[in-house]
Amino acid sequence: MRPWRRQSPLPVRRSRPVSDSTVFRRRNVLALFQAYAESAVATGATPKGLEQAFAAHVEISPSMWSQIKSSRPIGDKLARQIEQHCGKPVGWLDEQREAAGLTPGEQQFLAFALQAWRATNAEGRKALKAQMKLAAQG
Repeated sequence: MRPWRRQSPLPVRRSRPVSDSTVFRRRNVLALFQAYAESAVATGATPKGLEQAFAAHVEISPSMWSQIKSSRPIGDKLARQIEQHCGKPVGWLDEQREAAGLTPGEQQFLAFALQAWRATNAEGRKALKAQMKLAAQG
């Protein structure tokens, strides 16, 4: 019979801190996508399919783009590829930038929404709110 032996606890899995470059790259690539989407919409493209179009523009799969948006770190090779396809200098994704305020399109939308809100009564506001909820759900 084997003597009872105390097992050591399982190793504690420590999460590594997220590096600054990982955070900067994600923020910056999202800013590139926003600029791409606004430009496309301004030239008459519909918002549907812009995610896939951007992924194709930077030569990655839509699945990879989805992962990048949520949590996947952007490595050096991919960062340089994205910069090249978006016309940015080498290292552009790695730099910290000030958070962009509202874009002109967002400002215009908010001004219009505020005008509509103020121009109607309680029933109209309720209908506007319901429409916005529906639109947000896609």
